[in-house]
Amino acid sequence: MKLADRIKAWLHRPERPEHLRRGELGERAAKKHLQKLGLKFLTANFRSARGEIDLIFRDDDCLVFAEVKTRSSEDWTRPAAAVDARKRRLLSQTALDYLRLLKHPQIKIRFDIVEVLLRDGEVREVRHLPNTFTLTKPYRYG
Repeated sequence: MKLADRIKAWLHRPERPEHLRRGELGERAAKKHLQKLGLKFLTANFRSARGEIDLIFRDDDCLVFAEVKTRSSEDWTRPAAAVDARKRRLLSQTALDYLRLLKHPQIKIRFDIVEVLLRDGEVREVRHLPNTFTLTKPYRYG
């Protein structure tokens, strides 16, 4: 396919579903927030066969795996509550896959959650919850 055809197809692609647009907005807000806190951005949406990590940063001598949860309401529960035991296990496995790609560096790791709250499609609040959980059993690193 020629470049002009690819650009035309991209411009005329169907509207993205609302939940995907909200998620992308939340990830952009979380990335900006963590960078303001001094974390160095490494990559977004790292995928392995086992799952996906939204954002990966470096914070001094620590590798930070950040899960972003974007919600327009907290009526039922906090966004971080969506990171249940199954999700923590998948994040742990995916983080180990990322570390394997880096050839197992001697570095500390942590798992953060970033809650992004929206109002009328705009970012209302960003909450950073550092070191929310550790590698789930039986996984270990270091």
